[in-house]
Amino acid sequence: MESKKTTLRAYNRIVIKIGTNILGGMAGKIDTRFIDQMAAQVAELRKENKEILIVSSGAIGMGMNELGWKERPKTLPERQALASIGQSRLMHIYDEIFSTYGLRVAQVLLTESDLRDRSHYLNARNTLLKLLELGVIPIINENDTVAVDELKIGDNDTLSARVASKVGADLLILLTDVEGLFDKNPHKNKEAKIIPVVDKLTDELQTAAEGAFNHYGTGGMATKLLAARMAMGSGVPMYIAQGTQENILLKITRGDSIGTRFEPNKTAKLSSRERWIAFGTGLVKNLVYIDDGAQKALVEKGKSLLPSGIKKVEGSFKPGDVVRVMDLKGHIVARGLVNYSSEDLDKIKGLKSSQIPGVLGHKEYEEAIHRDNLVLLAEKN
Repeated sequence: MESKKTTLRAYNRIVIKIGTNILGGMAGKIDTRFIDQMAAQVAELRKENKEILIVSSGAIGMGMNELGWKERPKTLPERQALASIGQSRLMHIYDEIFSTYGLRVAQVLLTESDLRDRSHYLNARNTLLKLLELGVIPIINENDTVAVDELKIGDNDTLSARVASKVGADLLILLTDVEGLFDKNPHKNKEAKIIPVVDKLTDELQTAAEGAFNHYGTGGMATKLLAARMAMGSGVPMYIAQGTQENILLKITRGDSIGTRFEPNKTAKLSSRERWIAFGTGLVKNLVYIDDGAQKALVEKGKSLLPSGIKKVEGSFKPGDVVRVMDLKGHIVARGLVNYSSEDLDKIKGLKSSQIPGVLGHKEYEEAIHRDNLVLLAEKN
């Protein structure tokens, strides 16, 4: 049997997320020594022909430092202004330090629309893959300067998971200021112990992840678990680890037991299109609740979703939009491209296909969501 260390060394495309707390700390200043340590490790990985993408926080924090602000701004114009100030300075530091190791970097700023719209998604993906082909390291961040609240990605934990899914990464590493995921909140319980491996995300883990919010960053452990859910569902292993540990990237990629490793779903072999349906569109607020029979048909029999199995419709959507398919307990079952608008689907929910023309006056589709446009996210029991 192949060893874990050998398996890890076979991972060639790696996404690294660097959090605000370890990049600049509570002072809001960029720790150039830390970036230098990251650059040295990335240079070693590049010698092994590893492809590296970095999702970096820190633009707003650096803008705060430039203006001497002590508290994170609450209004969108303020955040956008600070991001505009901080992003150029952040990239200048990355470029200056990485170049001393012979590494070229490129700035890539993304918005939710770049991930949600299929054509934009493909364009962004092709750009990232071309940069990797050219041996360049993309430094990725959300384009806070132009993003509006309705189209914000929200945090770089989930952005990094969506990037990992987008480019078909082999490994996702979230570098933060904590050692990993604990069984209890370590800030409140001194007996909290680190969980070395997670192979399934449970409600208990979600409770344990309830963590602190700090005024320089936007993420907590809960957002990291959301990123883990996306990565695991895409078949990408993910680590949460303390970024300030010496040679942390090299230790992880060479198989050392460190931090918390989230095991990928071994049955997750999604195409690029399926990854976009499942994770490319962020937190979709359009929901379709299904009964137990429909859930069994989807999960166990690989069937399409018919209107007869739908119990409730939430949100406003049109044909072709991505919706979340939920069970009656509120757990996600799948995501898919819906064939009917929310208004029409609400009218025909619970009905047999033969009854649809009598209600709508037409019937373009038998299915609410065809199996080819559906990606399962629930695990089989």
